[in-house]
Amino acid sequence: MIVGITGGIGCGKSTVGRLFEQRGFWRIDSDAVVRERVLPSASVVAAVGNRYGRGVLIADGRIDRAKLGEYVFSNDEERRWLEDLTHPLVFAIWREEFAARPGGQWVVEVPLLFEKALENWFDFTVCVACAPDQQLTRLEQRGLPRGLAGQRISKQLPLVQKIELSDFVLWNEGSPEFLEAEVDRLIEALVCQS
Repeated sequence: MIVGITGGIGCGKSTVGRLFEQRGFWRIDSDAVVRERVLPSASVVAAVGNRYGRGVLIADGRIDRAKLGEYVFSNDEERRWLEDLTHPLVFAIWREEFAARPGGQWVVEVPLLFEKALENWFDFTVCVACAPDQQLTRLEQRGLPRGLAGQRISKQLPLVQKIELSDFVLWNEGSPEFLEAEVDRLIEALVCQS
């Protein structure tokens, strides 16, 4: 079984992913894959450096993610270019991971699951959701200014559409214990349906 977790930025996808992992699922955090495996790759560093110049690279040759974010979140064409560069690499890593543990129970955090029409990768899709003010508050607590948080939220499919498209929804505004209980009920339902 492969479960795709999506939702708005700051809604709690990673928290839910970790809860699945604690309950025996193999977990892939797509943002971490991009950050730790895709952006550091020589081919991506070279392509990004060629497109934006050395100003987007740190002195040691790595990509300055904050500077890159300024380019891509303020320009849809640049964001699409970066996605076209990085997403095939992410999907190749998914395939490698799935092949290494065939028949395993997987949970994959995918912020752009519906935006990129990735539903066919998954047996079930789950949207983690919360109210917009809660979402902005969480992003501010992570150190993202409200303006930038709003900008990043605007680049994703509206949360209400993600909710409508998902097989299941987890509402993440209660206590951590409530979310854990929701995840336990969801896993029980998924196992029964698979």
